[in-house]
Amino acid sequence: MERKILMDHALMQITLQRLCRQLIENHNDFSESVLIGLQPRGTALARRIHQLLEANGVHACQLGSLDITFFRDDFRMHQKPLRANQTKIDFLVEDQRVVFIDDVLYTGRSVRAALDAIQSFGRPKEIELLVLIDRRFSRQLPIQADYIGRSVDAIASERVLVEWKEESGSDQVIIVRHSS
Repeated sequence: MERKILMDHALMQITLQRLCRQLIENHNDFSESVLIGLQPRGTALARRIHQLLEANGVHACQLGSLDITFFRDDFRMHQKPLRANQTKIDFLVEDQRVVFIDDVLYTGRSVRAALDAIQSFGRPKEIELLVLIDRRFSRQLPIQADYIGRSVDAIASERVLVEWKEESGSDQVIIVRHSS
């Protein structure tokens, strides 16, 4: 198994700051906008973005997390029983500008599931997508991100993993290539 670092801690910090500034530019004070991390891997990125927004003077931004497990079109295809994650949305999304946040945009199926799942909480005015990594040439559905940390060209046998200091001890993005 071969591992290559795509983004180290310093580059991740620069990228996250850039994404926050883009959000502030488009959402101002977030009085009509909310952030929602897609479970499981988008929530760590959403928390980090939320912290950086607050450090940049945005204090009205609400943060939630959305479980999409049983909204996925492939959830019945798994060998093992799936375990749901927690949805925590304690605010209204009706007429709000919702920003979905996920770590890696790959096939687009997670985002499609999130679009279905959010309807249980109301009808947003608008939905945008922020991702740290966009695997550009792997899409199975016509979905694209509005905010992209970095675009990566990876083949199907490669995995792109985002690691967070809180969970694995370091902030980094790595690509893992399995040997034949």
